[in-house]
Amino acid sequence: MELLDKLNWRYAAKAMNGETVSEDKVERILEAARLAPTSSGLQPFEIFVIKNQEIKEKIKPVAWNQSVITDCSHLLVFAAWDTYTAERINYMFDLTNEIRGFKNEGWENYRQQLLSSYPQKDEEVNFNHAAKQAYIAFSQAITAAAYEEVDATPIEGFDPEAVDKILGLREKGLRSAVLLPLGYRKEENDWLAKLVKVRKPMEELVTVIN
Repeated sequence: MELLDKLNWRYAAKAMNGETVSEDKVERILEAARLAPTSSGLQPFEIFVIKNQEIKEKIKPVAWNQSVITDCSHLLVFAAWDTYTAERINYMFDLTNEIRGFKNEGWENYRQQLLSSYPQKDEEVNFNHAAKQAYIAFSQAITAAAYEEVDATPIEGFDPEAVDKILGLREKGLRSAVLLPLGYRKEENDWLAKLVKVRKPMEELVTVIN
């Protein structure tokens, strides 16, 4: 029940007070994102942790001037691979073999299956697939933040191309997918803070097929 209590506590804070989140909490939130499941275990994204206030100030105007961008403690930028390449796929398969200390025939056959499929697909199709994987980690980071009682505000309202330019992401083969400011709510400035959380009733959301 503790996790559910934390998830009921959390909401998308619309105002933050500028207080710094401790690095140990941020590290645990990032570790939760790192441990998230992804398709074929490829983890086709990177996470940029923005603490530099000047960079936050540059991002704010291209994120609808949302105050949490500059008033947060840490701004996480989830950036997905712009496409799948043989080099990227091979790196993750080689890393798996190195860490596990052996090669598996089925695993190597699966590597070849991906190599014969993913790199040949349209780059936009590949980016959209990679961005979905980034969202899995993004969601897990939100849950971890709630567990730490750190506010986390999901933000899709921004200009991805502008953020990419500010952070030099395209040169790294990355494109920004979603933003996640971390910090602490400023309730007196937040119209949403005191409102009751509203979600669909379970019976409208879940269908059980026996």
